[in-house]
Amino acid sequence: MTTAAPSSISQQAEERQLRVDLAACYRLVALYGWTDLVFTHISARVPGPEHHFLINPYGMLFDEITASSLIKIDQHCNKLSDSPHPVNPAGFIIHSCIHAARHDVGCVLHTHTRAGVAVSAQKDGVLPISQQSSFVLSSLAYHDYEGIAVRPEEQPRLQADLGNATFLMLRNHGLLTVGKTVADAFLSMYAFETACQIQICGAIGRRGAGARRSTHHRGRRACL
Repeated sequence: MTTAAPSSISQQAEERQLRVDLAACYRLVALYGWTDLVFTHISARVPGPEHHFLINPYGMLFDEITASSLIKIDQHCNKLSDSPHPVNPAGFIIHSCIHAARHDVGCVLHTHTRAGVAVSAQKDGVLPISQQSSFVLSSLAYHDYEGIAVRPEEQPRLQADLGNATFLMLRNHGLLTVGKTVADAFLSMYAFETACQIQICGAIGRRGAGARRSTHHRGRRACL
């Protein structure tokens, strides 16, 4: 009878907990109404030196995802765990290059919400008009739209534009956050999405009166 090494047992336990956390994040994104049917992803780095990741089964709605249904893949989006569901290699174009460039990142969360896409299409991007935006502007970067993100040649530009930022606004596309943990990425997205919703609601309410910008804002704005 053979037994697993302590390090292997520890990694298995960490992966089980990561699966629970990531599945919960998918359910929270669905609960908050941030989904775009099946067309966005949340990925998490599996503990260990192998550069493996967990991602959603392509075709499942976010509120259907469970810890056991998440699929383990390598950095080229090859399936490493048995699953009847496919994965979407095109959807991992953005995630894989960020994980490759940012070893401090344990989770990448990407959304296509109406408020996020609306602000991403505005010339000035995120404005310093709310407390929530002050958190975002302290670590915000922008990436110009290059069409649907399915081409590997776009990856170096994504990596360069993100740099060391936590928040990435994909112009005419949506929002992206990174975090050391799944919880960190979710909390950052909560602030990002809320800042965008406030900005859109404020624009509707003011009807050309001009939004009042905070005079106390000290965050930096990137790539405007």
